[in-house]
Amino acid sequence: MNDRIFHVLEYYKIMEQLEDHAASSLGKEQARKLKPSTDLHEVLQLQEETDEAVNVVRLKGNVPLGGVVDIRPSIKRAVIGGALNAQECLEVAGTIYGGKQLKRFIDTMEEPSLPIIRNLVGEIASLNELETEIKSCIDDHGHVMDGASDKLRSLRSKIRTNESRVRDKLDNYTKSKSNMLSDAIVTIRNDRYVLPVKQEYRGAIGGIVHDQSASGQTLFMEPQAVVELNNQLQEAKAQEKTEIDRILRDLSVRIASDHDFLAHNVMVLAKLDFMFARAHLGQSMRAAMPKMNDQGIIEMKQARHPLLADEEVVANDITLGKDYHAIVITGPNTGGKTVTLKMVGLCTLMAQSGLQIPALDGCELAVFQDVFADIGDEQSIEQSLSTFSSHMTNIVDILKHVDEKTLVLFDELGAGTDPQEGAALAMAILDEVVRRNARIIATTHYPELKAYGYNREGVINASVEFNIQTLQPTYRLLIGVPGRSNAFEISKRLGLSSEVIESAKGHIGADSASVENMIASLENAKREAEQDHEEAAQLLEQAAQLKKDLENQWNQLDKKREALYQKAEEKAEKAVQKAREEAEAIVSTIREMKHQATLKEHEWIEARKLLDEAQPKLTNKKTQTNKATNNSNRELEPGDEVLLLTLNQQGSIVRKISKNEYEVQVGIMKVKAKRKDLQFVKSKEPIIEKPMATVKGSNYHVKPELDLRGERYEDALHQLEKYVDDALLAGYPRVSIIHGKGTGALRKGVQAFAKRHPQINNQRAGGMNEGGSGVTILEFK
Repeated sequence: MNDRIFHVLEYYKIMEQLEDHAASSLGKEQARKLKPSTDLHEVLQLQEETDEAVNVVRLKGNVPLGGVVDIRPSIKRAVIGGALNAQECLEVAGTIYGGKQLKRFIDTMEEPSLPIIRNLVGEIASLNELETEIKSCIDDHGHVMDGASDKLRSLRSKIRTNESRVRDKLDNYTKSKSNMLSDAIVTIRNDRYVLPVKQEYRGAIGGIVHDQSASGQTLFMEPQAVVELNNQLQEAKAQEKTEIDRILRDLSVRIASDHDFLAHNVMVLAKLDFMFARAHLGQSMRAAMPKMNDQGIIEMKQARHPLLADEEVVANDITLGKDYHAIVITGPNTGGKTVTLKMVGLCTLMAQSGLQIPALDGCELAVFQDVFADIGDEQSIEQSLSTFSSHMTNIVDILKHVDEKTLVLFDELGAGTDPQEGAALAMAILDEVVRRNARIIATTHYPELKAYGYNREGVINASVEFNIQTLQPTYRLLIGVPGRSNAFEISKRLGLSSEVIESAKGHIGADSASVENMIASLENAKREAEQDHEEAAQLLEQAAQLKKDLENQWNQLDKKREALYQKAEEKAEKAVQKAREEAEAIVSTIREMKHQATLKEHEWIEARKLLDEAQPKLTNKKTQTNKATNNSNRELEPGDEVLLLTLNQQGSIVRKISKNEYEVQVGIMKVKAKRKDLQFVKSKEPIIEKPMATVKGSNYHVKPELDLRGERYEDALHQLEKYVDDALLAGYPRVSIIHGKGTGALRKGVQAFAKRHPQINNQRAGGMNEGGSGVTILEFK
């Protein structure tokens, strides 16, 4: 890509922001050098690196990179035998320490996995011995310490002694001969201690003159009495410097011996700093990681221009490269067309540079080999080119390089010349670029191009919405709707008379009027469609709530009915038990009377039979199942009441679909069922039967799924065991156990239970439309 596109789309401003987020000069240098990559694999790698760094910043905040500097020049000079100064040696130690701090910081993180970052920090060499050796010689301010060597400690002790002796001598002068001094102080000239002596007392003091004041009235003299002491002091200082140089040379040799490890550390730290700079930039923009492709597909939801403030920018949806390869944005100026154009181009360059883009999650961008743009006023006085000529020169150059791997951005295509010729030229240029299968976004205010998208395959119109009431653009992009000039509406609201507006309308051509009417109709249709969509969404939400309420009421009614059945069964059992007790008492009495009366045997048998027949009979579900077996061959007619065995619910036959399949009305639902799953209850004509009490068990209504989310582990397994028993009694072939994803402990518990249960034939994870890994499907034998 050429540098021109970076300036046109203001890519360098993004790089400046990125550089500000780098913690060290190493990261800043990489930020300045960043350019978009045209290799999909490399872009994917960069995006993965940025995403890992974003996860670290999101979880831990700032990353410790203090002390890290670019020590490569120092390493190079040490390798060729040069001696580093104390500050340079200290920077080497600081960089070693910074690398260890970052390594420790990443190693303490438990989640996420961070394979790229962990692999990089694993390459950082500790170099503890070198760091300790440097810091034992040089303090945090860059001064060589007394303890760097025994000789240096001795020399500095000698220097302090000599300085003290010189000061004592000179202090005596300031006290005894203060009248001869301009000021009673001891000062330094040429690294020697001197006194400020008045000119007229030069001979009285005696010694060496090292300097004088600007007026010549004060001489800075070294008295003869301290000359020898100053000489000894200077000699000790020269020895100190020689010893310091020796210490620094030794440290430089030590640094040179580890130059490979140090250079590799610098390279790794530079890359990590650059990765975290990209992460911090993404966070400041509230950006998201884009999916990348090489098919020229762009799909961004609520994308924002990276250089505009949040309170100023309007987010828009952009889709390009799937159903259409070109977008033509029409409409008046100052509507935000150019901003949209630059936003798409800049986000593309950022994504190809490994940066996240300011859009919602799930956005997708393409890797282009070239991005071309013709944006802005290109008039050149120096080259004697008009705006139109400058644009055409640029467009001619673009057309030489356009292919299917190219993104082209045209702003006000064909502007600067006769409108009819400009519009015709714009359509011809668009046709050529579309023919080459490039991805194009173009803006124009020519009305002739409003119908362009309707007549070309792979091209769609768009516009930026304009609020007639406020006379301001909303900057909201409308895909599929060409823009209107709105000149008549704006003029009317600004006070232009109706007569003038009607006269103006009469001057426009019929074609232009019909196009404007078509656009107005499209806008109204789109607005009505959006309103209908909102209403449909509300109705859907209300229907879902109603369904939920009905299910709750049905479940409550089911429970109440079960309770009534249970109560009736208990009452019936008590009645039976009481009847049995009374009957047994009667039988006992009769047996006693048998020996005392002439009761014949056949009369006794008849009486016992009457007692047995008087006992009430209860019809349970097992009886119903047997009955279902007995009438499974019965031909069912519309209106017949049946029991749907798979749901254990009663309904009525609506119609016969095929030989062995029926449509059944169950409550408010119509379901299809096989003949073997239907139990005849009664025909559409009433059938007189003996009244009987029907007793149904507690598993009369069992849902085909069990939700264990939020339950404790032990309680969940207890519920699961009871539910499986109920589901088996209900006759379900399979059920769904909803346990969620979470830590996976509950899923493992469900799977272990399924392996142990003798009636469970198979278990599997739910499919894409069944809940995925958050659901386990149990299939019964």
